[in-house]
Amino acid sequence: MTKLEQIEKSVAELSPDELKAFAAWFEALRADLWDQQIEADAKSGRLDKLVAEARAEISAGKLRDL
Repeated sequence: MTKLEQIEKSVAELSPDELKAFAAWFEALRADLWDQQIEADAKSGRLDKLVAEARAEISAGKLRDL
């Protein structure tokens, strides 16, 4: 049995309260990983083109406040 299969089996056996707590923990983990990736992309310059495009659209009046 692979590690993933073991995790799947364990998760399937959780009580409803345990599953709720696990889901909250896992969502927080995913959010943290996403934040880390965005931060790394920003530091490396990978987002510079998108920022420039957004600023150009703002300057051109193509955006509106929500």
